[in-house]
Amino acid sequence: MHMADALLAPGVAGVMYACSAVAAGRSVRKLNQQPDDKAVPVMGVMGAFVFAAQMINFTIPGTGSSGHLCGGMLLAAIVGPYAAFLTMIGVLLIQCLLFADGGLMALGANIWNMAFYGCFVGGLIWRTFTRKGLNRAKIIAASLIGCILSLQLGAFSVSVETLASGITALPFGAFLLAMQPIHLAIGAVEGCITAAVLVFLYEARPSLLWQGSVAAGEKQRLTLRGTLGVLAGAAVVVAGGLSLLASAFPDGLEWSLQRLTGSTELETTGPVQAFFARIQEWTALLPDYNFAGSDAAAGTSAAGIIGAVVVLAVVILGVKLVKKAVHRRGSSAQGH
Repeated sequence: MHMADALLAPGVAGVMYACSAVAAGRSVRKLNQQPDDKAVPVMGVMGAFVFAAQMINFTIPGTGSSGHLCGGMLLAAIVGPYAAFLTMIGVLLIQCLLFADGGLMALGANIWNMAFYGCFVGGLIWRTFTRKGLNRAKIIAASLIGCILSLQLGAFSVSVETLASGITALPFGAFLLAMQPIHLAIGAVEGCITAAVLVFLYEARPSLLWQGSVAAGEKQRLTLRGTLGVLAGAAVVVAGGLSLLASAFPDGLEWSLQRLTGSTELETTGPVQAFFARIQEWTALLPDYNFAGSDAAAGTSAAGIIGAVVVLAVVILGVKLVKKAVHRRGSSAQGH
């Protein structure tokens, strides 16, 4: 569901940047209230895992379309909505700058559409289902409902943003009727994948889940380090190997565009879009998840592994630097 710059007017893109920035600011404040940094390595590893999982487009049978995991709901069920949102920003930022996946001008909209709903709406659903305890049935139900609802809201937002941008090639009613059903199917598949990962964590280390707990003295199958090691290893395998099996069909957004315009993308127009495109051309060292000018499988594998490592580093270092800056500012304010 990564939007390209051509789908947005600069004013709408600016509004979405502002909305995402407000949500990010609140998330930073909430995360800074945590007395320790235990969640930071979990955020980094899960960010790398979500990045890797997003590289696998799965075919939606009978449609000629594909979809991929967004990951906000998965992250929220593990680290909570605020940490999840900041982690998703790291994933989407690296995808945009390093791989040219989604427009730079559209980054604020992509953060809102793909991260906000999954982390906060999905997180609310997770909290509602699990506040009185965890079991497999609750995990599966929360995952399915949370992923389907967050994908539906994200798809609806894309349609509203193109309407507000005056994209006449995408009439609101027709675009909505294309976007919602295909993302219903994508959300259902994401819900199944999310449930599978969360059930594994529930079996291996339930205390890792948000609102998960264990009785005093009760042993868990895996240590925290062991669990993160499994997830990190899975990220490498998925990004470096399974990503080669990704569906070649267009994703839900591209499929909807193709149905209405005959093409999976619209031509970028306007000086503002061109300005952001030039910046992105300079930063995208691995465009389309490969080395520039190459379509070799080895390049895709290398790009996937590099991306997962970069996301891991950016999330961990970014969160630590932000928390340190907020703490320093708070100490300075108290001194005055």
